[in-house]
Amino acid sequence: MITGAQCRAARALVEWTRDKLSSSSGVDALVIEEFERRINLPDQDICDTLQTALESAGAVFIAENGGGVGVRLKLNRSEVRRIGVLENEGGIVGTDAVP
Repeated sequence: MITGAQCRAARALVEWTRDKLSSSSGVDALVIEEFERRINLPDQDICDTLQTALESAGAVFIAENGGGVGVRLKLNRSEVRRIGVLENEGGIVGTDAVP
């Protein structure tokens, strides 16, 4: 389950307002605000819906791995190819490419 801080950070990374996330996920903007501000914790289904919407916009949620939870932004295909050329690694583009 994502945290309110992860939700807020993911929105910033994908450059979405609460209203945009609300319209994309079907979750009320007030519920999102209260979640991000740690006023109220929505149920698992709502958190999953928010996570799915943000992931479809390019956010990648990082689970607890000893260094804490987090979020990062997927690279687009052009950026992945450019990095591959710079690193001279070649091979498969990988899972960082946004469809």
